[in-house]
Amino acid sequence: MSAQETISGTVTDATGPLPGVNVVLEGTTTGTVTDFDGNYTLELDEDPGPDARLIFSYVGFETQRVAINDRSVINVNMVSDAQALDDVIIVGYGTQSRAEVTGAISSIDTEEINSLPVATAEQALQGRASGVTVINSGAPGNSPAVRIRGLATPNNNDPLYVIDGVIAGGLGSLNPNDIQNIQVLKDASTTAVYGSRGANGVVLVTTKSGRASEKAQLSLDVYSGVQFLSNRYDLLNTDQYIQYAREISETVPPRITDPQYSDFLDNETDWQDEIFRTGILKSITLGLSGGNENSNYRFSGGYLNQEGALIETEYERFNFRSNSNFTFGKLRLGQTLNTAITVQNPERSDGGRSVLEHAIKSAPYLTVYNEDNRGGFQGPNTVIDGQDAANPVRVQTLGNAANKGITLLGSLFAEYEIIDGLVFKSQAGLDYYKYNNNIFIPSFDDDSDGSTGAINYAQITKNSGTNQSLTLTNSLNYKFEVADLHNFEILVLAEDQRIDGESLDASSQNNITDEVEELSLNQAGLSSESFEYRRIGYLGRVNYNYDQRYLLAGSFRRDASSRFGANNRWGDFWSVAAGWNVAKESFMEGSNINNLKIRGSWGTTGNDLIGNYRYSTSLVTSFLYPIATAAVEGTTAEGLGNQDLKWEEVTMKNIGVDIGICNNTFTASLEYYSNRSDDLLYELPLPLSLGYNVPTIASNVGSVETKGFEADLGYNDYEGDFTWSANVNMGTSKNEVLSIGNLPEVPGGFFENEYLTRIAPGEALFHFYGLKTDGIYQNQAEVDAVFTANPEQTAIQPGDIRFVDINGDGNITADDKTVIGNPYPTLTMGLNLSAQYKNFDASIFIQGAYGQDIYNTNIYDLEGMPRLFNSGVAVLDRWTGPGTSNTIPRALGAPQNLYASDRFIEDGSYTRLKNINIGYTFDEDVFGDSVANLRIYVSGQNLITLTDYSGLDPEIGVDNVLFQGTGAIGIDRGLYPQPTSITFGVQLGF
Repeated sequence: MSAQETISGTVTDATGPLPGVNVVLEGTTTGTVTDFDGNYTLELDEDPGPDARLIFSYVGFETQRVAINDRSVINVNMVSDAQALDDVIIVGYGTQSRAEVTGAISSIDTEEINSLPVATAEQALQGRASGVTVINSGAPGNSPAVRIRGLATPNNNDPLYVIDGVIAGGLGSLNPNDIQNIQVLKDASTTAVYGSRGANGVVLVTTKSGRASEKAQLSLDVYSGVQFLSNRYDLLNTDQYIQYAREISETVPPRITDPQYSDFLDNETDWQDEIFRTGILKSITLGLSGGNENSNYRFSGGYLNQEGALIETEYERFNFRSNSNFTFGKLRLGQTLNTAITVQNPERSDGGRSVLEHAIKSAPYLTVYNEDNRGGFQGPNTVIDGQDAANPVRVQTLGNAANKGITLLGSLFAEYEIIDGLVFKSQAGLDYYKYNNNIFIPSFDDDSDGSTGAINYAQITKNSGTNQSLTLTNSLNYKFEVADLHNFEILVLAEDQRIDGESLDASSQNNITDEVEELSLNQAGLSSESFEYRRIGYLGRVNYNYDQRYLLAGSFRRDASSRFGANNRWGDFWSVAAGWNVAKESFMEGSNINNLKIRGSWGTTGNDLIGNYRYSTSLVTSFLYPIATAAVEGTTAEGLGNQDLKWEEVTMKNIGVDIGICNNTFTASLEYYSNRSDDLLYELPLPLSLGYNVPTIASNVGSVETKGFEADLGYNDYEGDFTWSANVNMGTSKNEVLSIGNLPEVPGGFFENEYLTRIAPGEALFHFYGLKTDGIYQNQAEVDAVFTANPEQTAIQPGDIRFVDINGDGNITADDKTVIGNPYPTLTMGLNLSAQYKNFDASIFIQGAYGQDIYNTNIYDLEGMPRLFNSGVAVLDRWTGPGTSNTIPRALGAPQNLYASDRFIEDGSYTRLKNINIGYTFDEDVFGDSVANLRIYVSGQNLITLTDYSGLDPEIGVDNVLFQGTGAIGIDRGLYPQPTSITFGVQLGF
């Protein structure tokens, strides 16, 4: 070669040019990277010699060393390395080679996230990771319930979310298209580094960033579609309803018998069709990225609009995101920023009933609209119609309701390499949220004859507030090697998190006009709140491996939380872990087993997820005292504080094995875990006689043990024109309450003033508790045979539900209640099938949950018959005499017929075709140099659900309308079902 030569070429992979590939002259620092079109140019100052080689390297591909051999043009085709595809993963406060990981981690990459068009990233987790249960809501903008390895506490079970190193309140503000990958940390080896926040598992999110390229890259992702609900309850039509009303009513409602209302009886209103609709779904994301050897950047903007399948429900989100990194020798600076503006029109309620509950109870002869009524709607009159189900269309559409929010989530960081391998990093992270929730309901009267549903004034409610979390983290990380075999990584860290919040809640009435939506002093209500929460922590962690064969890891973290008193403010959390990479032993050489790792971990994490200041007694004003027959305002203790309140602690044990065969063509990861939570944090009820405004006390009571197995199995065929893969994950979870202090039980979710779930020693958390049915009493002799201790009773008659006398005392009372179900699945499953043939690609995703029960309160409404409402057609076959029915009781029967019982329990297991996606990618030369890639696709979500559940959707999550918490999961109170959706999309790159 001459004194100065130029070597150039193109680097490609199986799909075309590969940008960002590092090209380095072996043994030197002389190098470059390929541009957007895969081209590179390397200037050499002198003859490198006859044995010189170029090294081509890129994450996810096998590194290639190519001899120069006096050539000036060298083209290279990079080969995918299945092992290297997940070689480096994100862990708590750093990264780690997959081969060196000793803990339980599940990874979800960008392809899996983007293959399922969803509004929030939490939804994309469902079925993608073993041991992760995601219970969705059909309402646009509502976050699903996420549980990692089941329930560990009766307290808050939400995992910790960390986005680009910043502790965040959730993933709802993120555009899923901005996410590069998600890591789910599940055991002590991975979560204990987060100390007091890791008890429920950790979800680590890494967003997309730019990469070295001489040419900026522009991407556009657009999809649009429709979503709808096809399931309906089979209700009585007008003729059936009239027949039913005549048969069960002692006094038939005048609407049915009085000729002046005869026009109503010609109507046939399907209230379910009136409240459900076909909603439009659309999303657009535009991204710009690029960079060079010393810097990279990515900017993106996104817009999402999701019309719900329930009328007047909608979610709108505007996103802007920027990530950038800059290198100045040993100094690296960077920032991340996500801004989201959201507007949600939520589902509403009326009188403690959901819109769907009103719809299935409403008389079918009533019309939806009546322009002669104030407000323009028609509703029932209790005297005339004999019932009071509100017009569900009016409930959902009259006036307006909007929840508006602004989220800022970002970080600034600086890294400096003090000496080789020793890096100091300082990061400041901010999670800021501001909200304004407004409800305006104008005056209305649903019936000119004196409707049950009527108010003669406008109602205005405005709630606003801010929440701000600032986290400062400083760390020293030292990686070094001894004798080329002993590899160490030592991390020391200090972290300070401060969360501040304030809220203002106001309401008033307007008796003059429906045109003004502003607050006044007319019947005004006003309250405000502010709080401050502080947490500090110190962490030390050591990772060691010998030649990547023998692995050891240990960590210790000490945290303090302002939610506890001075005596118990600090908590200590630790973990130890070990692993053996059997596949790297010499005796495994030549084997088809390229990965075989056995690992185990043991450690503790903590939980302080209770309300602020619960260790202290606070005061409440505007408390009314009866003095001299008048209500006089005063101040009193709001609740009882607990100075002995302390950390809830979770001890985790995990054993796992990872297997890869034939260069990871076959893969498997198997886990067994056992977690025990002690000193459970829970709000225990206080005797009402104590007179506290808050009738509970925050306490540490009892223990819960959770155990389970997890399996991830995969097959990957990457060779030939036709490639395909199949991956299945499964997870089991079973929890048992070991104790709850001196209490026999603690109540949970409720319905119709009766608790349906409870906590009790020896049973699962929040199991269903009620009476056990045994058919229908067919005659008086059967009644008398049960009520031997109370033969004179007359409330229970033939035609009523027969319950099992559990304690054998000859009577049916609350003492006969027993465990009748469990709302949490014992097994979750996800199956992902993907294939590609030349330009075509397809994927099928199937998700399921098994073993859970549902308390279907809709059966109460459809078949309960406590009084006149519309019902399901099953009531036409109710018991009317001996032998007529052994499942549906008589109408207007004994109150016991409606008590909590297994009559309302159904199997909630299901298998769902969650997504099917078919796409086509055009060849590069179709559009010339102007378009780098173009893919079009069609996708369907929730297309088929196989289940025995009789309700509209077996996936019963958090009640976001009536606001019951964890204890109410599994209770279907007419919850918003998930819709089926069909979307069409385009992915375009320039």
